[in-house]
Amino acid sequence: MLDTSLTPLSEPVAAVAPGTVLLNRGDAVDCIVHVMQGRVLLGVMVDGQIAHQLGVVEGPFWLEAASGLLGLPHAVDAVAETEVHVQYVGVGDFVAEVKALPEASQTLLMDMARSQRQQTETAVSRLAKDADARCAEWLLRHAQTTDQSGSLAVKLTERKRTIAAQLGIAPETFSRVLRHLRERQLISGSGRVLGLPNPQALRELAGV
Repeated sequence: MLDTSLTPLSEPVAAVAPGTVLLNRGDAVDCIVHVMQGRVLLGVMVDGQIAHQLGVVEGPFWLEAASGLLGLPHAVDAVAETEVHVQYVGVGDFVAEVKALPEASQTLLMDMARSQRQQTETAVSRLAKDADARCAEWLLRHAQTTDQSGSLAVKLTERKRTIAAQLGIAPETFSRVLRHLRERQLISGSGRVLGLPNPQALRELAGV
């Protein structure tokens, strides 16, 4: 059995009122929020309110620990639904605790963190973005540099039906979006390799 436990925390516990924003999507992770007690809404905020709800978690629970481990910004917004008791743990201290675990446990946690992050990004994209934005984000995520000039391209290693399923859209919709992106000169090529001649325009479309 793998030991993935962390040592007991000495950080003080704070009481947070209902409606308090605990995490903002896109912000850098400077601390990990440990919910000791209470319920927290996860999702995408619009005008200060959770407009697209992804789920509800109840303490004890680590909010967005995966983002902290991976050095990535927060993937979701989090708002206290009830009074919540939390601990704020510096990301450096949290990572140090993980690195003190046996190597097998570290590997397991990092694999789980990457998987959770990917699933969260996909879920948020489906909640908050239309088909064009989802496809643009997917293309940017899978883009690779093709030459010394820095040109970007995406190699389609999976069937379009499989990619469409990952994006939560119909295969016909995926084909239509690619056609529209090609007409707008945001992608080029018609085979298994798609060039990205205007990555900045794709970023604006994807909202990233």
